[in-house]
Amino acid sequence: MQFITDRKRATGRGSAHSGTEHHRYMQISAVGLALIVPTFLYIFGSALGAGHAEVLAVFSRPIPAIVTGLMLVIGMQHFRKGMQVVFEDYTYHSTRKVLILITTILSYGLTATGLFALVKLAL
Repeated sequence: MQFITDRKRATGRGSAHSGTEHHRYMQISAVGLALIVPTFLYIFGSALGAGHAEVLAVFSRPIPAIVTGLMLVIGMQHFRKGMQVVFEDYTYHSTRKVLILITTILSYGLTATGLFALVKLAL
């Protein structure tokens, strides 16, 4: 027999013991993205339509490269976790597992491809 109150048992946990942490991560990454996205759009917009040399000049500087890298990493992780919640809520059994796996592979693949392209531009 456990002598733990219901509140103590539920503090900081959802029914799957990770819901609160997941929710906090999504909230923090959303705030981070709210700050990074406008900066990234300004940087990307200034390089859009420019020639190859101008784009290389923009992304060779450290601040645009760092902001673009942060946008890729944080944005794709936010996408992955958000889609995981959607799949957990609206799909069942093996379909859920397959969709989560596909989304995870897609998000990590896009992150790796984007970071590789950014490194090629920056160096």
